Amino acid sequence: MNYIETHAHIYSRKFDSDRDQLIQDIRDAGIERVYMPNVDVETIDAMLACEEKYPGLCIPMMGLHPCDVKEDFKEQLDVMKKWLDRRDFAAVGEIGLDLYWDKTFFEQQKEALRIQIAWAKEKQLPIVLHCRESMDETIKIVQEEHDGQLRGIFHCFTGNLDQAKQIIEMGFLLGIGGVATFKNGGLDQVIPELGIENLVLETDAPYLAPVPFRGKRNSPAYLPIIAEKIGDYLQMSKEEVALQTKQNALNLFHEFSS
Repeated sequence: MNYIETHAHIYSRKFDSDRDQLIQDIRDAGIERVYMPNVDVETIDAMLACEEKYPGLCIPMMGLHPCDVKEDFKEQLDVMKKWLDRRDFAAVGEIGLDLYWDKTFFEQQKEALRIQIAWAKEKQLPIVLHCRESMDETIKIVQEEHDGQLRGIFHCFTGNLDQAKQIIEMGFLLGIGGVATFKNGGLDQVIPELGIENLVLETDAPYLAPVPFRGKRNSPAYLPIIAEKIGDYLQMSKEEVALQTKQNALNLFHEFSS
């Protein structure tokens, strides 16, 4: 049984002490690919080092995380655009909006999101969206920028059914992670109303570990736990969830060739 992990920060410093063991655990768990979202200019080298050390497993994206949109965001975007022009990446990500931590640069976040969506349309790449406490605002911008070809993932989806339907209507996928296992995560009210064809698996490692590891460092090796929970909601086997979400991910990222 093989899984696709669509969102994990394998290059994070939180894995520096035991990354080789982490990779072995990932392979042992049947994880076939790990798509790595970029965060800012400072994370690019570490991300690409993981790609080089674990070829075919760790696959990079390029983008500026909304929490890292500050006064210098245009300079950071210039660096990232040069990378996108220089070589292939699986997606433009992780991009989006975040109203949880700091609202100071929210207008700049929106500008950065629109700029990066334009890159994705130019290069015919999917986008991977961060939308913490900003689901409606992110949906609105994607609706406004949609050209009929734009596609991607609303990463770490924790919204309601109406929001899920709006996202699916745009042709986007929902990234489902450890929150699906949380007692009060809310996804128990949403996932049963959706089709497996609209979902992909993710962990967001090292963050948001599923139960029973909640509060500890997350790992893509925990992806089968999330798949099993989704299967419970949809009355499917873990194997069926793995197979269909893998196909969904491969269909989305098909442009990329390492």
